[in-house]
Amino acid sequence: MIRGMLESDTSRVLEIYEMGIKTQNVTFETTVPLWEEWDLKHHYHSRFVFGEEVKVLGWVALSPVSTRKTYDGVAEVSLYVDVNYSGRGIGTALMNKAIESSEANGIWTLYSSIFSENTASIRIHNASGFRRIGLREKIACLGVVWRDTVIMERRSKIAGV
Repeated sequence: MIRGMLESDTSRVLEIYEMGIKTQNVTFETTVPLWEEWDLKHHYHSRFVFGEEVKVLGWVALSPVSTRKTYDGVAEVSLYVDVNYSGRGIGTALMNKAIESSEANGIWTLYSSIFSENTASIRIHNASGFRRIGLREKIACLGVVWRDTVIMERRSKIAGV
């Protein structure tokens, strides 16, 4: 059910991302990027999709948090599930796969910035060993509403940090 993301998944990955944008509860972005832009912003490792037969129902990918060499082992998690399939454990399964892959690829810290109202995502992160490290109050405006984000991180248990 979980497999590496393929080039043939790109339109569905972006479609699910657009669903997230439309909820106005998962990202400050308001437009879907071109695949080339999305592709450049994410690590080539640790990209996975959750599929049922041939249909992609969710995806996870990691992004570098900085271009500075010292932060090579720190990545931000992007996790999206088709809104019609939420609450079925897809997000948790994808997160677990991303954690496993991140550690195999030398990532020692996973980071997420989550809207404080996105309790489903916070629950997935908590269940996956993330801890809340802060709250950014009114960090940015989405439409006309200033939003808070919860900052969460997970330190690798095998990276020796």
